[in-house]
Amino acid sequence: MRNHYNMNQTSLSISTEFLPAAGHEARYINDLVDAMQYEDLYITGRPREYDLRAMMKLVLFAYLRGRTTCWLIEREARENIYARWLTQENVPSYRTIARFIISDKAEQLIQSSFETMRGFLVDHDLIDDCVFIYGTKILANANKYSFVWRKNIIRFDTLNCEKAKALIEEIKTTETNALIQSLPLDYDQLDLTVAQLEKRVAQLEAEIAATPKVSPNPAKQARRHTKSQFHEVRRVRDKRNEYAADMEVFGQRNSFSKTDHDATFMRVKEDPMLNGQLKPGYNLQIATNNQFVFDYQLFWNPTDTRTLIPFVQTLETYGALGRYLIADAGYGSESNYRYLADERPEQTVLIPYGTMLKENSRKWRTDDRKVMNWDYHAKDDYYLDPQGVRFNFQRYVTRTDKYSFSRQFHRYLAETMTENQQRIVPAFTKGSRARYIDINPDWEYFKAQERDQLSDDTGASIYAVARLMLNQFLVISRLIYTSLDSR
Repeated sequence: MRNHYNMNQTSLSISTEFLPAAGHEARYINDLVDAMQYEDLYITGRPREYDLRAMMKLVLFAYLRGRTTCWLIEREARENIYARWLTQENVPSYRTIARFIISDKAEQLIQSSFETMRGFLVDHDLIDDCVFIYGTKILANANKYSFVWRKNIIRFDTLNCEKAKALIEEIKTTETNALIQSLPLDYDQLDLTVAQLEKRVAQLEAEIAATPKVSPNPAKQARRHTKSQFHEVRRVRDKRNEYAADMEVFGQRNSFSKTDHDATFMRVKEDPMLNGQLKPGYNLQIATNNQFVFDYQLFWNPTDTRTLIPFVQTLETYGALGRYLIADAGYGSESNYRYLADERPEQTVLIPYGTMLKENSRKWRTDDRKVMNWDYHAKDDYYLDPQGVRFNFQRYVTRTDKYSFSRQFHRYLAETMTENQQRIVPAFTKGSRARYIDINPDWEYFKAQERDQLSDDTGASIYAVARLMLNQFLVISRLIYTSLDSR
């Protein structure tokens, strides 16, 4: 018997009984949010109309489907049967969704999700025991011409200091007041100079008021000149304070944006003019596996080398580190290798260094200028270059970079004379100086360790699979970003 289809007939309002299929993303979102740990203490005020967990499930599901605006999220909650199952038939308004997204409770739930997400994904066999770290630049919502450069501020501050000293000396030569004559020539004490000049102006105004009939009145001329000096010193003082505030904003950076002090000017991948123009942005670091992002963090460092250690520390705090830590060659530095070897010895690090692929090329292996192609004699500790020049150990050299990281080098000096006291011409540079080379044993050790781990069948396969998953993740991310930008 065929059912009669009539939408206008009288019906009883009953919630639709629905359960997503096993393996659907709505099921995973539901289990993940229910596993989050948070405290929702109700003290006073109007009680919440919607449960925070239901709101978080709705937002995560909508974001997963590419719905990022509050209007579209509300529409998803109204029309999508999976979203209605997550909210149990509740449809919050776009205003409620917007208030929830920017609330402190939402941030607490997100932070809690980072702590439990990796364990949840492992329990459901959605990821393996690997963590791939990737960094990319994102543009800040700031004017691209609102840059402030550290070198310019330092130069302007130096010029302003010289101007202040010259101005104070000029004031001392033109003023006969004892207080003015005792002013210090100190750039940091311009507030005292401004206060003394203000007192001097008030004193001259009192003299003018006491002698109203004197004409021409010398006090008026002195007041006019002192006021001009007072305004000039105050402008110099204000510039000094402005430059000092800018230096505090810089921190360890070399630039920031006037409209977004947290943004740093850096090169980004979007360069339509192909001129390497610096734009305000952030260095976004993500930890991912199988297209799942465990954690993210924003940095002002334009290079990825300086971001690995603090990001790994954050991942360790949330318990999101696996057995294998994988990243590209942009993270391969001695400081990062040393930190991971000392602080994370239980992890297998699969991070190639910058010249690893080039060293396997024929051009690199046939280059006589590369020390790795020279003969090394460990017994007597000397190098022999292709021209037959012997480099003997001379001394230890320590170099410290601007980030206070020290590197230990072994310096080898070329033998300049033969046994018959004949000059060895290839042992000298074009400037007639003896050649020498600096070898960093720690750096060579870490390079050899990474070559062995990435050449191993297990390490090579893990790194290849991780790179493939990352490329798929980047393709999907670009498609989402393009669709959102077009709106």
